[in-house]
Amino acid sequence: MFLASLVHSIANNPNFLWPVFFEYLFSEVMIDGLELTVLLTVVAMIVGISGGIVLAVARLSANPVVSGLTAGYLWFFRGTPILVQLIFWYNLAALFPVISIGIPFTGPTFFEGSANDLITPFTAAVLGLGLNEAAYMAEIVRAGILSVGTGQDEAARALGMRRLLAMRRIILPQALRVIIPPTGNETIGMLKMTSLVSVIALSELLYSAQTVYSRTFETIPLLMVACFWYLVLTSGLTFAQSVIERRLGRSTAAASARPNWLPGWRRQK
Repeated sequence: MFLASLVHSIANNPNFLWPVFFEYLFSEVMIDGLELTVLLTVVAMIVGISGGIVLAVARLSANPVVSGLTAGYLWFFRGTPILVQLIFWYNLAALFPVISIGIPFTGPTFFEGSANDLITPFTAAVLGLGLNEAAYMAEIVRAGILSVGTGQDEAARALGMRRLLAMRRIILPQALRVIIPPTGNETIGMLKMTSLVSVIALSELLYSAQTVYSRTFETIPLLMVACFWYLVLTSGLTFAQSVIERRLGRSTAAASARPNWLPGWRRQK
């Protein structure tokens, strides 16, 4: 009864400005913002996952310098707010007006360019979101690697595999059952986190809504449009995550239930 009353009140409350909501729901400005939000999510997660794998392997390195530098990276990016990092990258030109790539100190310069031209709002958003996500993905991947028994690595070494080859072919594929579920959660979180880039004037979904209601003063219906599309996207990602987890669970269960008379089967001790 309470839910029905709440729905009736929302549907018939003129202050929600439902005509304005439907007017802008599929408008060009909101669809463009939606597309940029999806693109930013995909690119930031690619950077985050790739960087997380590298950082996780480096964190587990026996070399104390490599492990220590990686620990410092995780400490910094997990210890500072993502909003601060976004603003920092956006204002990088204040520290380094010119960005150059070359051999340090005495070597030649291979590339040189203005930071204002190179660090666009999109680039700053990808750097801020992607590098921050890499720090969290590193811990997720590291947990997945540690979940695989040490015997797997020892067996790969006994077959003559180098550490990185064993990691790529033996350890990481088995660690996916631990890595994938939290990665799905991180992707959903990244989708919502893209709304933070509105502070650096990148025209993603929330900023698109802000540009409209700053002109029309119809704040509530525009925010409802943004919420609607965020809910659609997160619902789709949640469904995809559940499908992947079910398939991964079935494959894991099938592998554990494999009868001992099948070729290639070895009893785990």
